[in-house]
Amino acid sequence: MLFIKNGHIKTMAGADIENGCVLIGDDGKIAAVGADLALPEGATVIDAGGKLVTPGCVEAHCHIGLHSAAVRWEGADYNESSNPITPHMRAIDGIDPFDEYLQTAVEHGITTACTGPGSANVVGGTFAAIKLVGKRVDKMIVKEAVGMKCAFGENPKGAYGQSGKKMPVTRMGVAAMLRELLYKTRDYMAAKEAGKNPAFDLKLEAMIPVLKKEIPLKAHAHQADDIFTAIRIAKEFDLKLTLDHCTDASRIADELAEDGYPALVGPSFGSKSKVELKNKEFETAGKLYAAGVPVCIITDAPVLPLESLPMCAGLACSAGLPYEEAWRAITINPATHMGIADRVGSLEVGKDGDLVIWNADPLTTVGANHVNTTILEGKVVYSA
Repeated sequence: MLFIKNGHIKTMAGADIENGCVLIGDDGKIAAVGADLALPEGATVIDAGGKLVTPGCVEAHCHIGLHSAAVRWEGADYNESSNPITPHMRAIDGIDPFDEYLQTAVEHGITTACTGPGSANVVGGTFAAIKLVGKRVDKMIVKEAVGMKCAFGENPKGAYGQSGKKMPVTRMGVAAMLRELLYKTRDYMAAKEAGKNPAFDLKLEAMIPVLKKEIPLKAHAHQADDIFTAIRIAKEFDLKLTLDHCTDASRIADELAEDGYPALVGPSFGSKSKVELKNKEFETAGKLYAAGVPVCIITDAPVLPLESLPMCAGLACSAGLPYEEAWRAITINPATHMGIADRVGSLEVGKDGDLVIWNADPLTTVGANHVNTTILEGKVVYSA
């Protein structure tokens, strides 16, 4: 057992607890959270000494482990660029647990990441939610499939359409290819349910959880028209949807609030490296929250280093996102939108014992390293 005492506990499930305690059982799950907990016999004690204690941060959209810190000689593993439609790709088959990005992220307070294919393809495959410590990805999985990656706009057009000879050349082509796949999946699923035994198709099998609303379409969309196309298609097929990046979202926040799909905002830091990023700003998350849109902050690592996630939340906070919502945007909100809030994102009884003890609040204080201790499932995995 592990007993953390005397911390300022930010549970993300209610009010903060001053001078609070967290007890993590031998099973790695949180056994108790409160102000006056009895110290169990035999428990290992960590005195947080008035420091900030939060859930481990959760990244909702990155490519960590597939796009390594040092790209492998044969190339990065995050885009299967042989075909624009590859829903049968699974992130778990490309993640390198020894990618140095994972350990660096842990040292900066990130304990869980949703990682997966890039945005070259119209449909790229499934994202996985993983813990960032381990030698074997199979033992790091929180949830094997948290979303089916699809992409709109410049990226799939640029990857395939520059010659003008291979779809998609236009935004219309991107949407048409996605629709065709969804129609085929719907017919395939109906045939299976009717006992007609259609010829096995791995691509269509991979899309069935999307049609059944078991996982969302995870839509790369920066530009306003692309965001609306993603929403249009999700409504046509009655799908779950997350809107990832949402660079233009502050211009259409009132419209997005009508639909209520989660917005995964970022990366907001860095250069405007392509046309779709011309309206990138730190104010986006705050404007979406004010309009009533559910918001997460993302780094899109390695576009931004994953360890910059708390800093990005702080920049959003300084640009109008309320402080408490900024913390939610990197803890419980991404966990909820990715379907893993039963295990991570808040300090509650029964959830995984993933937490961070901070030397300083990373959302309000600039510093080289804010983390004192990172704990994953009740085990200290980093100590400054």
